[in-house]
Amino acid sequence: MENRRPLIAGNWKMFKTCPEAVETARQLAQLVNISTVDVMIAPQFTALVPVSDVIKRGCVSLGAQNLFWESEGAYTGEISPAMLVSAGCRYVIIGHSERRQYFGENDDSVNKKIKAAIRDNLIPILCVGESEKERESKETFNVLDRQITKGLEGFSSNELDTLVIAYEPVWAIGTGKTATKEQAQEVHRFLRSMVEKIFGNILAMSVRILYGGSVKPDNIKELMEMPDVDGALVGGASLDAETFSKIINF
Repeated sequence: MENRRPLIAGNWKMFKTCPEAVETARQLAQLVNISTVDVMIAPQFTALVPVSDVIKRGCVSLGAQNLFWESEGAYTGEISPAMLVSAGCRYVIIGHSERRQYFGENDDSVNKKIKAAIRDNLIPILCVGESEKERESKETFNVLDRQITKGLEGFSSNELDTLVIAYEPVWAIGTGKTATKEQAQEVHRFLRSMVEKIFGNILAMSVRILYGGSVKPDNIKELMEMPDVDGALVGGASLDAETFSKIINF
């Protein structure tokens, strides 16, 4: 893994009221005490501040599920990078397939959001991945090529030194289907080679590439054994503190 520090990230999506999120975060903070792996949870916006208060003295970091690219203004319903930072966030998930699917996000908006995140010193987690139809028609690498090239257009390698990429095959999210460790490794290697082609070897060797899509305690270990898999972006299995702690302690 070329000394890349693993990152296990939990995306809580639209689950948990504030009290539920705080309770899960409290349980997680008690269960997880690890210095060799970075851990992040991304609750819904309404729970960011109270969850931050619960986890700030431990080893779990806070992330957000989305942001808007302007720093302020008349954008009803949106949230700025500075607001996330002030709520205690270190990370932000950008371009998740559900954002692309339901809310019309595209490579152009993803690019602007990454710029905004970096401007405010948030660590961007760029999500990429193909649908089942695209995989079946052998379009996987074309889709990923476009998402990386357009999503990261106009950046220098220095600007992207904190970038995290998350490969989420859309056909494996919440479906119980998981890419085999070999499928994950093949795609992760391709993504790393894309980063190398555009930004050079130093960034390619340091960028962390996570796998997301039905990650569970019983498949995390074999995924993490792959040389280009540097962690996981976990959905459903991150909602239960005990289950998520088992994934973290792979």
